[in-house]
Amino acid sequence: MSGALVAGLLAGLGIAMPVGAVATYLVAVTARTNLRTGAGAALGVATADGLYALLAVAGGAALVPVLRPFLLPLRIASAVVLIALAVHAAATAVSRYRARVTAGPAREGAPPGPGRAYLGFLGITLMNPLTVIYFAALVMGGQGTAVTDLPRQTVYVAAAFAASAAWQLLLASGGALLGRTLTGDRGRLVTATASSTLIVVLAVQLLADVIPP
Repeated sequence: MSGALVAGLLAGLGIAMPVGAVATYLVAVTARTNLRTGAGAALGVATADGLYALLAVAGGAALVPVLRPFLLPLRIASAVVLIALAVHAAATAVSRYRARVTAGPAREGAPPGPGRAYLGFLGITLMNPLTVIYFAALVMGGQGTAVTDLPRQTVYVAAAFAASAAWQLLLASGGALLGRTLTGDRGRLVTATASSTLIVVLAVQLLADVIPP
């Protein structure tokens, strides 16, 4: 049982720790809103990782050929969604900054709640089926002996979810700290535009990796 626990923790961290466009967007959203919203978003990402870990241990090799035809369109759609979100965030930040400069402080609308953030980040993360292939490769490879029965599979999936959630919540906490540090109008503008630019760069890199020249 301890082998399944360790394997799940390592697998969850392995898929969560690389900082890509979704992780950058998570930090940016938390910096613009609050930690509760960021925590909801973080748990959305972790839930997607947990679901794909569950699919991997349940279906294993059978899922890989089924998902393979959808890898390219889903990754392209994911990149397009991330670019659209980044452009919208940057445009909103610039608009609010200009409004405050010309008309003074304005009352902002309520930030998105944790539930909305959870569903949004769950959807974005589910659009990357490479996650289930990652888990399937681990289960069928060196970690296969650790997840051979239902109790060990349950521990493996729970550990993968917990590890991913811990890392995503750490990123959200960093975003909340950044938001408290840069509370001025100019600081929020710089943070929003910088994060949006980085998200676009990462999303374009994602497209470059999947679209042949």
